[in-house]
Amino acid sequence: MSRPRPVRADTDLSGIIRMPESRVSPVTSIIRRILWALLALSVAVSLVYFDRDGYRDLNDDGISLLDAVYYATVSLSTTGYGDITPVSDSARLINILVITPLRILFLIVLVGTTLAVLTERSRQVFKIQRWRSKVRDHVVVVGYGTKGRSAVSAVLSDGVEPSRIVVVDTDQAMLDAASLLGLVTVHGSGTRSDVLRVAGVPRARSVVVAASRDDSAVLITLTARELAPKAQIVAAVRETENVHLLRQSGANQVVVSSETAGRLLGMATHTPTLVDMVEDLITPDEGLAIAEREVEPSEVGGSPRHLSDIVLGLVRGGKLYRVDSSGADAIEVGDRLLYIRKVTPADD
Repeated sequence: MSRPRPVRADTDLSGIIRMPESRVSPVTSIIRRILWALLALSVAVSLVYFDRDGYRDLNDDGISLLDAVYYATVSLSTTGYGDITPVSDSARLINILVITPLRILFLIVLVGTTLAVLTERSRQVFKIQRWRSKVRDHVVVVGYGTKGRSAVSAVLSDGVEPSRIVVVDTDQAMLDAASLLGLVTVHGSGTRSDVLRVAGVPRARSVVVAASRDDSAVLITLTARELAPKAQIVAAVRETENVHLLRQSGANQVVVSSETAGRLLGMATHTPTLVDMVEDLITPDEGLAIAEREVEPSEVGGSPRHLSDIVLGLVRGGKLYRVDSSGADAIEVGDRLLYIRKVTPADD
């Protein structure tokens, strides 16, 4: 069985990375091309008519406005019947410096569909090169299934720009859906180090591992940690017995999707409203949401229990202290608070 070809950084990545593009409807695109064609034709007609004394007609009856339109049309379309020709030096110079570039522009409009594909490819290559040279502290999401889409939604709700989120997946349909949201997409398996390098994992701030299989999640986590020793890696697994494997592979946080869903199912049997509240807290788009913020200078030294915000805990030196623990008795400089905030329409 043939092995997959490694993805090198110096190869053409336009078929692997896809930068987000603004969507233009076909009608709008056609109208724009017609306008460009009319603009090129109008400029050519104006130049010929204003310099009509420098042109000769076989009929020797002078160049009228209709003759100027006729000459410009057949010249830009490269038909060139030869019945009207430039004879003066100025007319010939204008044909060289202006009419010829307009002819090229007109041809570009006429064969716009083919050239649009080539132009799009060149633009993608340029955008990819620029993105790879500048991207830093971005978020890489490996797997764009149900878990991956939910993770992206949560990251976007935190104010992260779509262009700073990279989705890695092997399913082109999933990548197309991510691209519609303005996300950068990379086609390939997240278990391969070359694909993760293309996604910029070595310079990423966070890596979300949302693979559909636990063994894939372990391998992705191990590879990502090797490439990015300081990145925050969050991984999801189905079975609790695989949590230690992910932590040993380098995951900072591990979410057991099956157990979390099971707890909610169990709670729903006797306290369904509590499940609604939990769903509200973990859904960042409406109602209440769990957020994190820096402490204000006026809050240092005080107790998090006495703040106007509902504080759940504080983070100190990367460690979480619940609000009822002794470590959270007094707020210190550099602490960050986990609290419940109300999501307003302006936050969406």
